[in-house]
Amino acid sequence: MRYLEHHADLCVVGGGMAGLAAALAAARRGCRVVLMQDRPVLGGNASSEIRMWIGGAHGKDNRETGICEELFLENFYQNPSLRYSLWDATLYGAAIQEKNLKLLLNCTCQKAETEADRIVSVTGWQLNTETYHTVYAKNYADCSGDSVLAPLTGAPVMYGREAKSEYGESIPPDKADRKTMGMSCLFQVRETDHKTEFIPPKWAYTFPTDDDIPFRGHDLDSNFWWIELGGEADCIHDTDECRDELLKIVYGVWDHVKNRGDHGADNWELEWIGFLPGKRESRRYIGAYVVNENDVRAAGKFPDVIAYGGWSMDDHFPQGFYYKEGHPTIYHPAPSPWGIPYRALYGTAYTNLMFAGRNISVTHAALSSCRVMATCAMLGQALGTAAAVMKEDGSTPATVNVSKLQSYLLEDDCMLPGLTRTVSPLTLSAHTDTPILCNGKDRGEENLWIGPAGSRLGYRFDRPEKIRTVRLIFDSDLNRNYHNMPCAYPLKEERFRLPKTLIRTYTLVFAHADGSETRMQVTENHQRFVRHAVEETVTGVYLIPESTWGSPDCRIFSLEVQ
Repeated sequence: MRYLEHHADLCVVGGGMAGLAAALAAARRGCRVVLMQDRPVLGGNASSEIRMWIGGAHGKDNRETGICEELFLENFYQNPSLRYSLWDATLYGAAIQEKNLKLLLNCTCQKAETEADRIVSVTGWQLNTETYHTVYAKNYADCSGDSVLAPLTGAPVMYGREAKSEYGESIPPDKADRKTMGMSCLFQVRETDHKTEFIPPKWAYTFPTDDDIPFRGHDLDSNFWWIELGGEADCIHDTDECRDELLKIVYGVWDHVKNRGDHGADNWELEWIGFLPGKRESRRYIGAYVVNENDVRAAGKFPDVIAYGGWSMDDHFPQGFYYKEGHPTIYHPAPSPWGIPYRALYGTAYTNLMFAGRNISVTHAALSSCRVMATCAMLGQALGTAAAVMKEDGSTPATVNVSKLQSYLLEDDCMLPGLTRTVSPLTLSAHTDTPILCNGKDRGEENLWIGPAGSRLGYRFDRPEKIRTVRLIFDSDLNRNYHNMPCAYPLKEERFRLPKTLIRTYTLVFAHADGSETRMQVTENHQRFVRHAVEETVTGVYLIPESTWGSPDCRIFSLEVQ
């Protein structure tokens, strides 16, 4: 048995999309971070253990950017065959490349020490190394989904559905209860070039006709999310029992699709079944503000907005698979985007505890619109960035300079509804023939420069200026209609590729007072957001786009010097 200690500015518990984004954002802005994850892989519901594709906001130009988009694009580049183990590796690679980030995988948080209104340490057990890891941090982020630090510290949480009257909502029941949305075991299928057979195990359920699975579609590309249970049980303590029942249903459903009627699955085979259920809802922290259904409907116009939702209020019936009276969920409309306030990411019981993901401070109804993983990743990035602001200013979660936090998020390519990024004074003082590249708006066709390869775009100055950074935003087609990973693999897959609109090769040109130029060429670019650190004294800075990933035109949102 070993006992190790770690000291950090931020300890993140939970390595799903929210936790990973929080850890990356904080580490990149100078925080010492420890990320404690109880599984062998990162990504949570998006990992190879569960395999839920990442959903987010609906609507034109509303795709989430920042770290979430960065990971998507890296995966399309590194993992063109869309292997789930390589998607895991994409997430793992992002974490281990950060020098300020210590990653503890297979480490289950088991204990928290508190003093008065502060968390002093958390301790996790790492099974494969037989080691207890104790982390002493200035701040703690619970991104575990299940709010694991709540029972360890006594921090107040919500569970289940509030009564209509509690927040004046229309979606919840008249009387509060402890019912939730359930959990799902997903499965994955692959098309072959021949007819295949499937023999279900003896313990699987049998569904002879479509009438035995009413109101459930058979589209192989739908991921069969409706194989769901647990909403009427305890979504934490009854997880294993729910899994056992879900596996019987999964095998029975695939037997139905393959063997009981013509569902177009003759050449398809079952390739993988998830033994770890993906959860939608469990404990939620009570924060400085509780976001409710009315906030969602009003588009969340909060002064402290730090992220946004845009999924419908997708409220699954607690009975899950055994709800037979109609479609298994109600898609209550929600505006897209709607703003999420920073006050929903920290509580009042402990001055150094924050949270991001599906466990933030929201009612059951509001959760149904902000629980999807792209939204969770944005919340994580906001939390991690807030931790960096706290380190810089010596502040606490409750006293963070929100304006500074918002400016950092905008700088890091996160959209915040109602806010426009402030362009650097140096850029605005320059002369340019392409002012659209410095309008502070990094999405929307109306904000794009579109032109031929070989064009020379940029800025010239009245006198030599010292620059340290060149910030670029390219077009990654925020309206593409595919996710980060598929749930069904046809023989030929036309989607899930790097967007053709991305700039692939470009050159930065730095003009000097003596008439000379220095050049920096970049090949194989596959990111939307690129920041170059430079140390140059220049009279001009220019970008020459040279090739794309397939588009005949070059498309650029932003060129900024700082």
